Amino acid sequence: MVKDCIDHARRCQACQVHANFIHQPPEPLHPTVASWPFDAWGLDVVGPITPKSSAGHTYILAATDYFSKWAEAVALKEVKKENVADFIRVHIIYRFGIPRYILTDNGKPFDYKLMDKIYKLFDFQQRNSSAYYAAANGLAEAFNKTLCNLLKKVVSKSKRD
Repeated sequence: MVKDCIDHARRCQACQVHANFIHQPPEPLHPTVASWPFDAWGLDVVGPITPKSSAGHTYILAATDYFSKWAEAVALKEVKKENVADFIRVHIIYRFGIPRYILTDNGKPFDYKLMDKIYKLFDFQQRNSSAYYAAANGLAEAFNKTLCNLLKKVVSKSKRD
């Protein structure tokens, strides 16, 4: 069975085209910033994705738990502050409980008064990555890369899925 899987992966055109090329030597692991599951989340927006999906979605809002690496993602037609607030409330707080903090970049959808109300209402913090080093939210960026690679392999040639 293992031999069949290896043979299939070697013949799969999508796997060959979109496979990861590792050009860096492995590095030692870094300690996790969260002390228990669903304690800290990284939030980021992927997109705009072209062409649009058949439902008109061009963005993906993704959240990744720093402890368990669990990911939640939703497709959006446009990134509005109300969509982000609903995502945090429904997909993070209602499902997994109130986190200690959420790490975001300095994007517009994450910085506004409605988010401040949510932070005060549920009593947790928002932390921003540095403006000089936006990739500080590395876990969210790594999930975004994985998600995009999976979509490239799965979406049909018509790209209207």
